[in-house]
Amino acid sequence: MSSDQGTKLDKSTSEDVWKKLLNAEEYNVLREKGTERPGTGEYNKMYPKSGVFVCRGCEAPLYEANTKFDSGCGWPAYYDNIPGAVDRHEDNAFGMKRVEITCTNCGGHLGHVFENEGFKTPTNERHCVNSLSIKFKPSE
Repeated sequence: MSSDQGTKLDKSTSEDVWKKLLNAEEYNVLREKGTERPGTGEYNKMYPKSGVFVCRGCEAPLYEANTKFDSGCGWPAYYDNIPGAVDRHEDNAFGMKRVEITCTNCGGHLGHVFENEGFKTPTNERHCVNSLSIKFKPSE
């Protein structure tokens, strides 16, 4: 992926470039592993029938719209990602074991994935994603 200025955006992109391309809130979430307040994100209660949610940093496709569901957690939730789009990393911050999810292409922090919570979804997973980490692209 590349920016409007023709800069290639991936894991090799310098933090100086990210600081120029992202606003302060986006930078905090995507590059510093921040979290937006629950219930405040623009995609929390948005349920499109078709389209793709892409990484706000590099625009790599991450989630198909039809995998989004209402988990009631306060952040956008998906039961599965596009194959190969999301990396998982063990996160032991805050005294608990969680699984962080990042964009495979640029390494941007998306949120966390939780398993076996009892949601009636095909994967029994909840990808809890910050709205500031993604953008919606409707189907054409």
